[in-house]
Amino acid sequence: MSEQTKFVLTEKDLPEKWYNINPDMPVNPAETAWNAVLHPVTKQPVTPEFLTALFPARFVGEAVSMDRWIEIPEEVREIYKLWRPTPLLRARRLEKMLDTPAHIYYKYEGVSPVGSHKPNTAVAQAFYAKEEGTLGFTTETGAGQWGSALSMAANFFGLECHVYMVKVSYGLKPYRRIIMENYGATVTASPSMNTEFGRKLLAEDPDNPGSLGIAISEAVEAAVSSNGKYKYSLGSVLGPVLTHQSVIGQEALKQMEMAGEYPDVVIGCVGGGSNFAGIAFPFLHLNFTEGKKTRIMAVEPTACPTLTKGQYTFDYGDTAGMAPIVKMHTLGHTFMPPDIHAGGLRYHGMAPHICSLYDNGDIEAVALDQLDTFEGALQFMKAEGILPAPESSHAVRAAINEALQAKEEGREKVILFNLSGHGLFDLASYAAYNQGGLRRYRYPDDKIAEAMQHLPQVNL
Repeated sequence: MSEQTKFVLTEKDLPEKWYNINPDMPVNPAETAWNAVLHPVTKQPVTPEFLTALFPARFVGEAVSMDRWIEIPEEVREIYKLWRPTPLLRARRLEKMLDTPAHIYYKYEGVSPVGSHKPNTAVAQAFYAKEEGTLGFTTETGAGQWGSALSMAANFFGLECHVYMVKVSYGLKPYRRIIMENYGATVTASPSMNTEFGRKLLAEDPDNPGSLGIAISEAVEAAVSSNGKYKYSLGSVLGPVLTHQSVIGQEALKQMEMAGEYPDVVIGCVGGGSNFAGIAFPFLHLNFTEGKKTRIMAVEPTACPTLTKGQYTFDYGDTAGMAPIVKMHTLGHTFMPPDIHAGGLRYHGMAPHICSLYDNGDIEAVALDQLDTFEGALQFMKAEGILPAPESSHAVRAAINEALQAKEEGREKVILFNLSGHGLFDLASYAAYNQGGLRRYRYPDDKIAEAMQHLPQVNL
């Protein structure tokens, strides 16, 4: 075991290939590939023509690929070098604060130009769109991490970027909006008057605060109505996005080797699945192929308990029912996040790969209350100096819980978590916590049951 605190790779250690989990899936990979994706109208498997109208062809091809390793284009690797490889650190000061025998490591993705893991797929998707001669993208964003990442990537490749930002975040998180605009993106509060669906919602409720599902609907509608000028881009959920994020875990494997240890548990926060897959899938690869026994833990909020309370079934990927239907754990596409929920991770569904792995027992899931996650984030900040994004604080809190359990049991444990972004643009949420403006909240079972009445009727 190394006595170092920080484990830093050089550019020569930057992965040359992404890890694609499809051939290693312990269940039929067809359940998570495009042939398990249904058309929102016909409810039959989508055609390649439907998919390439929304996404770049190379992106579509990656979703069905059974190649375990997919080469990273050199143009993408060159941009990755602006911030990758990212550091792995041992949280020695946090260990001391907790008085735990556990060894806590974290992979820090907050060093990217936009402060999160999201550019790992944004750059790849922008490169693919540029290859095809596309004018630009439409997309959605909640707190603004994804919108910032895609705006940056689009700027690098000379593409337009039109972002539909959840209205409540548009007002409460102006700094990420300004970042997007500085990269040249147009940012519209969603629901908006730009789309037919947005106009419908605003006619029904002019004060509609928006949701990620609504913003997805608007972005998909804008892409479809552009007659091919724009592609739609998604920062989570889909297989190729999870593949692109695998650079996180691949680097972490090398860095844990430098540390002379191997994790007993790997932890990531989970909303749609991107950063969790990025840290977890390369370790799952070794669980599946080399007999490793690492526990893999997904952490979500009690305010949006998709894996722990959602039904595993077919549902729309958006609120309007315009996006494809996929099999996933879902709270229902009509889900509206509560106004008092400040911790992010608000998507009603989950990446099909992650749902399948959870259903098969290959990963664990736990839901944490926002007060506990903010408390853990501030503990971490006071020990390690970094303010985590509220989303990332779910992984921080889970790691602290694991370390305290090790203390109670009097045994060593090696813990690795993904610190997927910093919280410097999320200070309003921390102010609300500090001022006592947040409260404990568990999404009600009766609301989930009611939402299940609106699922699409699928006969497969």
